[in-house]
Amino acid sequence: MELVNRQDPYLREVVRTAVCCRALTLLLQAVFNLLIPDHAADAFSPPRLPEPGAWDVLVEQLLGGLARWDAEHFLFIAERGYLYEHNCAFFPLYPLSLRAVAEGALWPLQPLLRLRSRLLLSAALLSALFSVLAAAALYELGCGALRCRRAAFLAALLFCISPASVFMAAAYSESMFACLAFGAMWQLEKGQSWLSALLFALASGVRANGLVNAGFLLYSCTKRLAFHFQVGSGPGRKLPPLWRQLLSVASSAVVTCAGVCLPFVLFQYYAYVRFCGPGLELDVPKPLRQLALDKGYRLAATSGVKPTWCSQRFPVVYSYIQDVYWNVGFLRYFELRQVPNFLLALPVTLLGCWAAGTYVVANPRHCLTLGLERRKAEQEGKPRAGFCSPAVFVYVVHATALLFFGFFCMHVQVLTRFLASSSPVLYWFSAHLLQEHELWLWTEGAARQTVVSPPKGSALGASPGSCRMGAAANPLLRLLRSFPLLTPRSKCVLGYFLAYWLLGLALHCNFLPWT
Repeated sequence: MELVNRQDPYLREVVRTAVCCRALTLLLQAVFNLLIPDHAADAFSPPRLPEPGAWDVLVEQLLGGLARWDAEHFLFIAERGYLYEHNCAFFPLYPLSLRAVAEGALWPLQPLLRLRSRLLLSAALLSALFSVLAAAALYELGCGALRCRRAAFLAALLFCISPASVFMAAAYSESMFACLAFGAMWQLEKGQSWLSALLFALASGVRANGLVNAGFLLYSCTKRLAFHFQVGSGPGRKLPPLWRQLLSVASSAVVTCAGVCLPFVLFQYYAYVRFCGPGLELDVPKPLRQLALDKGYRLAATSGVKPTWCSQRFPVVYSYIQDVYWNVGFLRYFELRQVPNFLLALPVTLLGCWAAGTYVVANPRHCLTLGLERRKAEQEGKPRAGFCSPAVFVYVVHATALLFFGFFCMHVQVLTRFLASSSPVLYWFSAHLLQEHELWLWTEGAARQTVVSPPKGSALGASPGSCRMGAAANPLLRLLRSFPLLTPRSKCVLGYFLAYWLLGLALHCNFLPWT
């Protein structure tokens, strides 16, 4: 693939680091799952059919930590389809991919492993692959948006130890969504709007918040039109009529945004046919029917009273499930007993607000004009580099919108993985803070040095955002080896990433509450 074959030492190091981190994550989850007893959580836990064999037990011992909480839903859907109504909160592209790998690439293992074990193995392989590709795509995206390879490099390395790392490795859709979303953003930065729209459309088949990504396409069309008229006709150049320009931009925006929304619409229609259509005779094993009776789950296509969402003018099963099954809604989570979950989401909330504030203070006019005013530096081809680059504006708006929606309208503890898999801003801003306060980071022999000032006249003397190529040494390893010598702010940022990476593995893999 183009992502991993380019002769870029930074990119190769990102891929190498991502592979090592995913391997270490898989090893640690197996160790934690072995040493820490599982918590008896009140979570979706369907009976295992058929009974596991010896090889199935081995796979469960090695990879069982990846099948906790919502991962049970994805594995169940991949194995038996959308049998229960509340399964429809989980979109189909990821479980379909698991089933394809289990029945395709892992088909030779069929005599040894039952389908669920092959699905679990597929999840480990696919999540590792997608998280590595997501790290590479984030690096390429950062090079385009930040216009600084060093900042993009460090941000991609931080993604490898993301606070949501356990979800990037588990049987969750986060890694697949991050890969598609970051890849789509990268293609849009390159001007490949139709390829970007295709990737965004696939992302909306993975997670519901993929619909928000249509805003990137709308903004790109609006910005292109605004810049076009600000340049002016120029000598010997005549602009097309205004109506023709508006029609071209509007038609492009409508088609691409409709494409992004299409997977969501099709899935809602599928759910309507399955749960609101005439009753069908489904061959549901008795233990699964009993589970539905015990837990109050609604089976698909059964005769009797239809769910209330079927009679709505626009029947959307996703919002119904979020409302009825999980009590998701505006300010519903603001209860005294949820204070620990708000504390759990506090670091990513502070980082998100800090990032937005930093960008607004650095670019007040750019923010007031919504980035639609062509600045003199851009006309001269020398835009500002780093996190405060003009191109970062739309990403900051996107991250801030997700942050406020997640904080006020969702179960707040999922905010960490929600932002970590959807927006590059968390990694860009963290890299910005580290580079700003650790000026020694890119100097030769920095792993053996304390904090020092850069040599006079060096490329680093200009700013931490300098974009000249340096040695392809791994700055993340340098930071870790020099952790006691870091500034308090850098220790907090790096400590947050490491602590959530390790705690997430220990807690989530044993059915203990986590983000």
